[in-house]
Amino acid sequence: MNVELVAGLAGLVGLVGGLATGLAIRFSEAAQGQEPLQEPVQAALPPGVASVLSVLPSSAVVVDGEDRVLRASSAARAFGMVSGDRLIVEELLALARLVRRDGEIRETEIQVGQDRHDSRWFAVRVAPLGTHGLVLVLAEDLTELRRVESIRRDFAANVSHELKTPVGALLLLAETIEGAADDEEAVRRFSGRMQLEAARLSSLVQDLITLSHVQGDEPLARDRPVALDEVVADAVDRCRMRAESRSIELAAGPTEGIRVRGDEELLVTALRNLVDNAVAYSPEGTRVAISVRRSDDEFVELSVTDQGIGIPERELERIFERFYRVDPARSRQTGGTGLGLAIVKHVATKHGGEVIVWSREGSGSTFTLRLPLLPEDPRVTENPVQEAVQ
Repeated sequence: MNVELVAGLAGLVGLVGGLATGLAIRFSEAAQGQEPLQEPVQAALPPGVASVLSVLPSSAVVVDGEDRVLRASSAARAFGMVSGDRLIVEELLALARLVRRDGEIRETEIQVGQDRHDSRWFAVRVAPLGTHGLVLVLAEDLTELRRVESIRRDFAANVSHELKTPVGALLLLAETIEGAADDEEAVRRFSGRMQLEAARLSSLVQDLITLSHVQGDEPLARDRPVALDEVVADAVDRCRMRAESRSIELAAGPTEGIRVRGDEELLVTALRNLVDNAVAYSPEGTRVAISVRRSDDEFVELSVTDQGIGIPERELERIFERFYRVDPARSRQTGGTGLGLAIVKHVATKHGGEVIVWSREGSGSTFTLRLPLLPEDPRVTENPVQEAVQ
């Protein structure tokens, strides 16, 4: 690495760490027995700085004494901070002028873009860069961090609310039973209600535990070949009693020995959640079909089709969010926790797949788990999907 490039690196590293870069450059020049650069502004950018800027993870812009952009990283242009040779974000331009005037390093956070869906947040650091009024602007994208923090806050608030309801109901029922100790009929009735609320609380806690296991980046705890016929049979068996109580037929098609790699219990949980959801939102006396087919040489699709009320198109993008309910009143009636579809989405992602939904109001819905086939499996002839709904 040549001496000039070392000088450029030293200058930028010192700036990012909050040191006076101009002093570092002068020190480098003095070490080489040179006088400080006195060339025109266009030549004042230290050699090698452009190479350093190109590898910085932050958006970086260097402006001269006349607010012209001498260097700008591709990220800075992509985020709309720079157009041509001008810094077009007014807040950044104002900060650059202040720093040029008094030489003090400044830090702040700004929002670029007015639309809440497209705007991005940045942590900005602006500092002088050598002589000739050069100023360096570094902007670190905070958008994803803010989104995650918002999700965490919402999740904590939602969990508190969801836990509060059954716990409050249990306390109230316990007090009621205590006051009606001499009335056997009332005790039986209220104890039955307590069992329902306790079951709801247990389901919520179990779903929270499952969600915490599948939404992280950790590898699957149990990763082995899984036969889909066992997954389908187990999921259907767990949902059969609830379906029969509402006269809903569960029809499962053949799997023909298709296998995937993953955690069998998680896959059963995901498919059971889809079947449970289909049963909960279907009219009595209808049918829920579970089918398995190879979509191509690499993926298999598990589909659950119902004849239910369907999902409004405007809601389709949000149904996999935690605690999001299309119809909150109906969810309370069915005892849903609001976490089932979020678990399905994370289980699919954890297995290298995805979940797809088709729905039309009044015509039912089809949820499809698309999972990678087990690589060691021999080629299996694609079997047609059993006709979902007659």
